[in-house]
Amino acid sequence: MKKLTLDRVAKMAGVGVATVDRVLNERGGVSPETTRKVLRAAREAGLNRTLPEERRNPWQIEVILSSNDTYFFRKLAVDFGEVANALGYRRLTLHRTLMAESQPQKLARHLVDCSTKRHGIIVFGQNHPEVYEALAHCAARGIPVITVVNDLPDAPRLCHVGINQLQAGRTAGLLMSKMLGREGEVLMVSGRVDYSAHRHRIAGFRSVLAQRAPHLSLSEALAGEDSPETLRRLLEQNLTRNRHIVGIYNTGDVNKEVSEALARHQLQGKCVYITHELYDLTQRLLEKDVLSFTLDQNARQHAQRAMSLMLRALEEAYRPDVYTDGKVNFTIMTAENFD
Repeated sequence: MKKLTLDRVAKMAGVGVATVDRVLNERGGVSPETTRKVLRAAREAGLNRTLPEERRNPWQIEVILSSNDTYFFRKLAVDFGEVANALGYRRLTLHRTLMAESQPQKLARHLVDCSTKRHGIIVFGQNHPEVYEALAHCAARGIPVITVVNDLPDAPRLCHVGINQLQAGRTAGLLMSKMLGREGEVLMVSGRVDYSAHRHRIAGFRSVLAQRAPHLSLSEALAGEDSPETLRRLLEQNLTRNRHIVGIYNTGDVNKEVSEALARHQLQGKCVYITHELYDLTQRLLEKDVLSFTLDQNARQHAQRAMSLMLRALEEAYRPDVYTDGKVNFTIMTAENFD
């Protein structure tokens, strides 16, 4: 092949001659989007040779989720597998990695490693400088990244898939204000504070209660992080004080600890209790009238939407709206509306 022709294809595609050579000779190491540009330019230039297919092998997609043993992430991991199976092994190969939430540096290293082996990445990640740096590295290599559940707004991601966490917190605040016409104190229990999802839920809840229920008092959120024992201690300290606790809002996965604390202090059914996700425990608590409402964020819809948007990006060069295309609707669950 004449170097002049290679130069022309490279110029038309906006890449270097070495990249054109890698694509045409199928040496790998080139992002799907760049591969499409090179092949399109080669066809337009009338290159007199058989061109490789844009994608002969299945897309290699990495899904990175939390390894915590919560219902939501167990369900989400299963749902991603089922969605991938339905799409077929000829179309994609799914790689699932579970990562401890307390190890953002390990997550960052894994993201960088994936950028050399995967066509696309779907990740639940922390708001941490090294994670942001790793995502910038992925973007520089042309690897599309979709964040799920917890958004990383300063990262160069393709889009975010998840519920509006601020809206969820505001909804919980509205429900609490409607349920409580009497004075008293409402406790807020939060998950990990290094996740914007929990911070947004608390901020939304606090904002609505301040507007609609000034007769209710709020203190700082109790954050046990990953330690149930720490959360038990914090709950005990607050519930044993001479206070009138009339409500509890829990943004995280400590419903066992919260319900046990309410039982110890004979507050089950007397205290308005709102949390997130519908699963075996929260369903039982709803049935027993211990839990007033739970806001379910629909794990299956997260998996379906994230996978659909990733494949559209890889196969059609589709660029979704950062939030609109990936928005998932949450559902308010009561003792009367689950099967």
